[in-house]
Amino acid sequence: MTDFSLLLRGGVVADGTGAPLVARDVAVVGGHLVVLEPGSTATADEVVDVRGLVVAPGFIDAHTHSDTSVLAAADGELDIAQAYAAVRQGVTVEVAGNCGSSAFPGSFSDLAALSRAQESVGRPNHLVSLLGHGSLRAAVVGHEARPATEQEVARMADKLDEALAAGAVGFSTGLIYTPGTYADTAEVTTLARIAAQHRKPYVTHLRDEMSGVEEALEEAVAIARDSGAALHISHHKTAGKYAWGRTETTLATLASLRDSGMDVTCDVYPYTAGSTALAAMLPPWAHDGGPARMLERLKDPAQRDLIRADISEGVPGWENTVGNGGWDRISVACARRHPQYQGRTIAEIAAARELDALDLVSELLLDEDGDVSIISHSMREDDVRRVLSAPFAMIGSDGVPKPGLPHPRWAGTFSRVLGHYSREVGLFGLTEAVRKMTGATAKRFGLVGRGVVRNGAHADLVVFDPERIADRATFEDPLVPPEGVRMVVVAGAVVVRDGEVLGARPGQVLAC
Repeated sequence: MTDFSLLLRGGVVADGTGAPLVARDVAVVGGHLVVLEPGSTATADEVVDVRGLVVAPGFIDAHTHSDTSVLAAADGELDIAQAYAAVRQGVTVEVAGNCGSSAFPGSFSDLAALSRAQESVGRPNHLVSLLGHGSLRAAVVGHEARPATEQEVARMADKLDEALAAGAVGFSTGLIYTPGTYADTAEVTTLARIAAQHRKPYVTHLRDEMSGVEEALEEAVAIARDSGAALHISHHKTAGKYAWGRTETTLATLASLRDSGMDVTCDVYPYTAGSTALAAMLPPWAHDGGPARMLERLKDPAQRDLIRADISEGVPGWENTVGNGGWDRISVACARRHPQYQGRTIAEIAAARELDALDLVSELLLDEDGDVSIISHSMREDDVRRVLSAPFAMIGSDGVPKPGLPHPRWAGTFSRVLGHYSREVGLFGLTEAVRKMTGATAKRFGLVGRGVVRNGAHADLVVFDPERIADRATFEDPLVPPEGVRMVVVAGAVVVRDGEVLGARPGQVLAC
């Protein structure tokens, strides 16, 4: 009789805490880990020689929009390569429900319903979810541009309380996205108090990551202080030409808050381009009443002129992406009925069509029923490196699994951090890179027994070649899997071997 189901022999362990590498064999029994002492003669059903390789905790993606990607793949709406891009680079837990948008309430009534749906099709890795404020507000208040009533805030608080008690890992906002942007600071603070009561974080896409980033950060800090919730800043950046370089100020603010005892962290992806919906380029009032009302407005030339003027002149309190950059920095990522536009900038397409850029955007949104995603080249490399290097920053892809030409971060983030920024650029050592992808993230979201290699931890592992690991996904070919990821183990089962996703589906929707 063998001792273990799986034995990884001869590798070096990066345990997820930032401790130095140590040579140890790692074994799996009953879905948990055993770290063997040198000289062990243990046996296993499967023994894998991992000499020259690093054995690390499975990576935990701190920020995804992959709530329903496996379900979409099962329905044939999404390619398997897109649905499984994360696990192919070693991600064993995806944290979904970010930026105020979660699959419940809305597509699913609650976390349990989402879990049942995911279980019915099977997952190669695990999923946890925040409850999104925008989804919550849409379910209770609707899409109207107005303050929530006292009764509506109370109903949202009750639903949030139920979701956090049932295992949602925190409360997220996306304060540039409607209907979340219609909420004032007091509404968000009231809801964040519920997260504090459950000892779960308030996770926020700031109201402005561009010219008003410092003021938006002040709002987030005030919400955390007044509610008592831990604060996590999503995909921290200072984007757009009017904000470049301001990470020097924002990171100093966060460091000072931490020194004063505040529980504040952030996540970051290792690229100078972001990705979002094309409709988010329009001012908030254009979305009043929901997507259908937005599309009706775009049919009206007078309404288009108002939108055009607001983009040109700005609106107080609105993050104006185009005004901070330009249509020449925004390219189409996914437009199902216009694949010929994918990979081209709005400015380029408009010029070729001899159209004003906003008229082109309006036409495209109308033709696509509002469902167009974009890539925005809005950041500067020094800012990205500064945030990556912050000791309180962890790694999140902000991956948006959609057809077309999605941002390569969904397939390349973790290998890019290890290969380019750690090994080649030397921003931090390998063990610190692993900590940012594992132990730090597990601690932030209360994932007990994950993000570490130690006796009794959950058997989620990634085995990689430290000399070869590298991202290969590009903006032109965004789903190419990384080089150097040799094996991914989830709940003790091998789910990826040398880049190939195997048949095992041990992943679960975790309640924490």
